[in-house]
Amino acid sequence: MGNSWTCLYQRDNTNSITKKKSPPYRSPKSSPLFSRSNTKRTAMEDQEVVKLENSVIREQAIAAALLFRQHQQNGNVGFNRSTSVQFPETRSMKKQSFPRSSSTRSTSDKDSMIPGFKDSKVNDLETKHFVLVHGGGFGAWCWYKSIAFLQEDGFEVNAIDLAGSGVSSFDTHSITSLAQYVQPLTDFLEKLENGKKVILVGHDLGGACIAYAMELFPHKVAKAVFISAAMLPSGQSTFEMFSQQDQPPTAIDLDKALIKDVFFNQSPSKDVALASVSMRPIPFAPILGKLSLSDANYGSVRRFYIQTQEDNAIPLSFQETMVKTIPPEQVFKIKGSDHSPFFSRPQSLHKFLVEIAKIPQNSSPLNHPVEAPPPLAE
Repeated sequence: MGNSWTCLYQRDNTNSITKKKSPPYRSPKSSPLFSRSNTKRTAMEDQEVVKLENSVIREQAIAAALLFRQHQQNGNVGFNRSTSVQFPETRSMKKQSFPRSSSTRSTSDKDSMIPGFKDSKVNDLETKHFVLVHGGGFGAWCWYKSIAFLQEDGFEVNAIDLAGSGVSSFDTHSITSLAQYVQPLTDFLEKLENGKKVILVGHDLGGACIAYAMELFPHKVAKAVFISAAMLPSGQSTFEMFSQQDQPPTAIDLDKALIKDVFFNQSPSKDVALASVSMRPIPFAPILGKLSLSDANYGSVRRFYIQTQEDNAIPLSFQETMVKTIPPEQVFKIKGSDHSPFFSRPQSLHKFLVEIAKIPQNSSPLNHPVEAPPPLAE
């Protein structure tokens, strides 16, 4: 390493009978200055040679440093780092952009998995404000993927914790009515500034909750989206709806050993783990509460339904029954989704939410459901 030189010489072997003639020595420079003759030299002579060599090296180093400084002052030379960390800048590399990891990179319009991302037409919509309402036992936490996708697309998003759910400090066992359970949502809509509308999205029991809010604030709700949710006719309760199944439930069981098979049979294990430590008991009073809905209020809001085809909590056949009983404007189907598409198929769910937001006011309803094929990975 560096500019070090070693001067070697052959020692006399006094114990040997014969002496071999040492070959002529030449330095790497092949200069007469560093050449060594065949004659024998004393230690003092060798030291003089070393001093002379070092003197020449120092003079060369000083000359190189002065030359470099002169060029640097004239702006002719730039200081390059070691080639081990130097990346030559070529024309192709200037134009090339390296994508971040797939877990954090922004998705382009060309992404076949999530068409419609980064759409410039978001600002032209009737409203770009989503309000997400969770189902029984869940909380606002369950929407974390949908919140991220929507916000990246330029939408405004609020996820509501209903009474006794999520981080709400209200005692779940103290809830005595559907109105009390939905109060955080109705309070939010009541405080919403006049003239502003939102898209209500309800999952599971959240379907009955957004229906209750639609009846109270129809002028503040542009559209309502039911995701594998209770979409009830007037005068019916969620309990009565489930009682129409062949095997109606007798209790609300959130046994952690069973929630994966019921709610998350297609969801990633990390989301199942999140739910197992975050879900809270489902209050029974809201399930017994009957809805009182009018055509003038509830009926004036455009409704859309998103079906989940691998749902073990609300089977697809029962979702079809609700859609036929009170038909929405349009039906969407997510293939390969369990009861919780915000976990199992978040990108397909996002695609449909954005598509629903883009549906113009004067559009005619479709006579056939729109299906989302199961992606290779979400």
